[in-house]
Amino acid sequence: MARVDVIMPQMGESIAEGTLSRWLKKVGDEVKRDEPIFEISTDKVDAEIPAPSAGVLAEIVVTEGQTVPVQTIVARIETEKGAFSGASAASSGGGAAAAAAPAVDVPGVRPAPAAPTPAAAPGGPAVQPSMPARPAAAAAAAAPQPAGGAGNGGSFEERVRTRSSPLVRKIAAEHGIEISALQGSGVAGRVTKRDILGFIESGAAAQPQPQPASVGGGRMGGAPSSGAVPPTMHAPGGVQESYGPVPEPWAGDVVEPMSRMRALISEHMVLSRRTSAHVTSFFEVDFTRVARIRAKLRAQFEQQTGQKLTYMPFIIKAVVDGLKQYPVLNASVAGTSIIYRKQLNIGVAVALDWGLIVPVIRNADDLSLSGITRQLNDLANRARSKKLSPEEVQGGTFTITNPGVFGSLMGTPIINQPQVAIMGVGAIEKRPKVVAGPDGEDTIAIRTCCYFSLSFDHRIIDGATADQFMAFVKRQIESFPEQGV
Repeated sequence: MARVDVIMPQMGESIAEGTLSRWLKKVGDEVKRDEPIFEISTDKVDAEIPAPSAGVLAEIVVTEGQTVPVQTIVARIETEKGAFSGASAASSGGGAAAAAAPAVDVPGVRPAPAAPTPAAAPGGPAVQPSMPARPAAAAAAAAPQPAGGAGNGGSFEERVRTRSSPLVRKIAAEHGIEISALQGSGVAGRVTKRDILGFIESGAAAQPQPQPASVGGGRMGGAPSSGAVPPTMHAPGGVQESYGPVPEPWAGDVVEPMSRMRALISEHMVLSRRTSAHVTSFFEVDFTRVARIRAKLRAQFEQQTGQKLTYMPFIIKAVVDGLKQYPVLNASVAGTSIIYRKQLNIGVAVALDWGLIVPVIRNADDLSLSGITRQLNDLANRARSKKLSPEEVQGGTFTITNPGVFGSLMGTPIINQPQVAIMGVGAIEKRPKVVAGPDGEDTIAIRTCCYFSLSFDHRIIDGATADQFMAFVKRQIESFPEQGV
């Protein structure tokens, strides 16, 4: 038999591991060369991975949800026609059943939590976020369970926390610590290495640990019982911060594990709120002139470039000009220093069915309106088809998010660390406005308008500077030259 190994690819220089999130083929399926056979999630992107060779998927080594280092063999493809047999399918088909079995220590492979601990952002500590409801980390816990007891393997919370990495279990065994008695800071309450080391350093390891209250013990709808362990998370330096009781499922509830992307978004957003002093300012922008230019030149533009002309390229162009005038909005904070970025790399948030991703238009100041349009459309399309590389979602210096496409009028977006500002674009719609007529008298006219919101980091950006930047962007859009298209 001739078998080809399928490996976990390295999706960028800084990527050391990946989570196999979903198999697109099952053992025994025929695959074509370059046909997607599984999906992976890294801390940067989700992507579909093609088959390195044509043949039959003979063996699945890494099951869904596992995180493995790059270059790890995740499957094998039988390339000789007819060599794959039902027996080999049976021997390797146990991979699906293994996913529901208790964790086994396999070198180089560990059960995947949804997200790693974020690195320290410039100017702020890397603290595990406080997430309210935490779904289960394993499919085996999907059904709501009755109150904890030996016959049920303990409470829902205990069973989730016990699912820790082999290293954490080893440390716990060496120090005689019951993992189920700890409150983890990882996704779904998973006990991390930092949690258990912090617990040991606190000196509490030598003391008996109270057990969490069960579902029927008064945890729901009221204060925790006196025997419950108060949920904490460990920050660098041994500081513990309480974030309240972890909710447990009720009968009839549906419990699902967070996807890796959702868990990363959750952690990054809370980390950003902890890191930056968020302030949001709002401006109303008149798009009437841009709307007329777009209507006049749209057909010609699309015929010449093959691209659809939306409002976003006009906004990006105005923002780039504004960042040149007010470079502190294109900066990052590094402790007590400010890094002024020379590159103008504009991230544009793209909503996906499974989350949110921010591809980056690099060196946007070097691009014309048509160049911005081309890159914007290409990145958005490839984001939705999981074709982005990690490099294409890194290195942004300023972010624009556009919830207005869903009808939102305005919002207060959270800064995309380590940036210091993000602009939200509301719905662009016609509104009655008071304008000065030719004779100087006020009159009511129909204008195409939009609310812009700018969330900025008040550590280094003053309100006056932020508003001057927004006023500049407003003027650029309201006086956009027709020859600029």
